[in-house]
Amino acid sequence: MKKKLLYIIFLVLTQVGFSQSKTDTIKPQKLEDTKELFSETDTVLFKVVDSLTFKIYKKAKQIDSLWLAELVKSPLYDTIPYVLEDDEVLVTDLEELPTSLLKERLKILDSKTPFHIEYNPHLEQIIKTYLKRRKSAFSNLMERARYFFPMFEEQLDKYNIPLEIKYLAIVESALKPRARSRVGATGLWQFMYQTGKQFNLNVSSYVDERSDPYRSTEAACKYLSNLYKIFGDWDLALAAYNSGPGNVTKAIRRSGGSTNYWNIRHYLPRETAGYVPSFYATLYIFEYANEHKIKAKKSALPYFKTDTVQIKRQLTFEQINKTLNVDIALLQFLNPQYKLDIIPYVKGKNYTLTLPIEAIGTFLSNEKNIYAYVDKQEAKREKPLPKYFEMNSRIRYKVRRGDYLGKIAYKFGVTVSKIKRWNNLKSNNLRIGQRLTIYPRRLNVSVSTKKTKKKSTKQKPKGKYRIYTVKSGDSLWAIAQKFSNVSVQNIKDWNGIWNVKDLKPGIKLKIYY
Repeated sequence: MKKKLLYIIFLVLTQVGFSQSKTDTIKPQKLEDTKELFSETDTVLFKVVDSLTFKIYKKAKQIDSLWLAELVKSPLYDTIPYVLEDDEVLVTDLEELPTSLLKERLKILDSKTPFHIEYNPHLEQIIKTYLKRRKSAFSNLMERARYFFPMFEEQLDKYNIPLEIKYLAIVESALKPRARSRVGATGLWQFMYQTGKQFNLNVSSYVDERSDPYRSTEAACKYLSNLYKIFGDWDLALAAYNSGPGNVTKAIRRSGGSTNYWNIRHYLPRETAGYVPSFYATLYIFEYANEHKIKAKKSALPYFKTDTVQIKRQLTFEQINKTLNVDIALLQFLNPQYKLDIIPYVKGKNYTLTLPIEAIGTFLSNEKNIYAYVDKQEAKREKPLPKYFEMNSRIRYKVRRGDYLGKIAYKFGVTVSKIKRWNNLKSNNLRIGQRLTIYPRRLNVSVSTKKTKKKSTKQKPKGKYRIYTVKSGDSLWAIAQKFSNVSVQNIKDWNGIWNVKDLKPGIKLKIYY
């Protein structure tokens, strides 16, 4: 009981922002894990320690309670490439946009939106930098927006969310449905795998619903609605979308209890401090595009000139192209959720195909003939298509004697870097009995501690081995050359390396001889 009380005190300390670091955070999934460990009595202890030990601002405390009730997670954990770094911001003047005119326009935007769009020199420099360096890029963004914005507005209106939030997808992904960040956030709204599962965005070997424009937009609306219920302020909801509610509540405390974004901005993580101003800058440029002579480069297919049809058997984009004469690049644009350019047919799933309206009519009129053609093509196929499987829900894995990150990563078909991120590990060190959260990708993986009698089809390494510590500038090929009869694939197999990005200085590799 004493140990549990100390642990609760630690959680309360971290929750109220005891640490002075601007970038530290208790990830929402950590709190979700701890919630399962404590009883109702423990919850009372939380409140007792909270009230006796700390002065917590009333608004921040209210936010925390809502946060714990919702247990929402942030889709993003890294800096967005669209957001300008401090050293990218130019100190420059634009003849077309004097400061006085910008102030006037920002005041107009502020009066007709629920956001606090206040003039300040930093926002001015971001706007002018975008106009100076990225003007042509906005022409491309406006072209994509012609297709995506009507879809966004339909969903935003349904959930009673300000229509200006559509510009958030530009900051997140530059309106690229297959965009993927360095930590795996995917889609127009950049959902992490765990957060996507929370909002019913499933991932399989064929389909990533985080890249489905319609489904991911609806998920983003639900998530943003949750955040607004917590904070009661759209600026803070945007900040929480980027860095998580925990960082925003800590910033509120450190600012003295202020709930104005501009007052807490300097207490937020660096990427979040630049995230909301980038949203404002994008909003300004789109709203005043004509005044800055920014036009879409070419006419994109309008959203209202497309429709969907539910498929009744597996189809490839190539087969659709041959039967309907729809360009494959257009099929990829309209159906970005299909990772392999294949629409699977799975019992109980309603996978759809989005096409231009005229092609929809052709498809429905010739559906039987199209499927007959596909059947003939599949009968001739020499190499079978990849097997369909869905990514499993998370598991809790107990570290055993002899385990190391590479071995565990190989066992579950994931990367070392992902295991470290899922468990907030700062090093590769593990201890026996430690519990790890894993989102396995490999099929038929058993997490039982019992030994299986079935022999592995893959030959395990035998004999002695030495430990090699990766140095700066090393590559798998360079390391393999240092040893006789060792190949790059050997090193990968022995250490569970799936991605060359996992090869970082300081990582220890097993080299058998």
